[in-house]
Amino acid sequence: MSESPRKSPALKAALGGVVLGALVLAGLGWAMRATDARPFCSSCHVMAPEAVTHKLSAHANLTCNECHAPAALLAKLPFKAMEGARDVFVNTLGDVPERIVAGDATKAVINANCKACHAMTNMDVASMESKPYCTDCHRGVAHMRMQPVSTRMVADE
Repeated sequence: MSESPRKSPALKAALGGVVLGALVLAGLGWAMRATDARPFCSSCHVMAPEAVTHKLSAHANLTCNECHAPAALLAKLPFKAMEGARDVFVNTLGDVPERIVAGDATKAVINANCKACHAMTNMDVASMESKPYCTDCHRGVAHMRMQPVSTRMVADE
């Protein structure tokens, strides 16, 4: 007599794979959300000033990576992996700079996110393309509240 379909090893393996896949996806989703947030980012002592200034800013309701990582998941995953690996390396083996400065790739991502979130506001602004970065004019955004205007470097925050 043949085995019933319910006792089939192939069916059990397939169902086990589906359950395992769902658990892995749920875990990855949780990890992505947790590593996007200010508590995770500020867990490195070098990011404490950035976390404080972010918390006091008009963008305090946003996660760090809503500004600092691409919005599209397929672009976000490799970007977070590269930037995260760089941050771990610098914080454990490298020389951590006293002042954290965004690199060119991060500046481009931040600028794209500014423009995407504020698209309706900026629709009729003639000066949008006059400077390369939004922070060239909007220096008080997110992390510069505690830095005197006279010491600020344009688009370096």
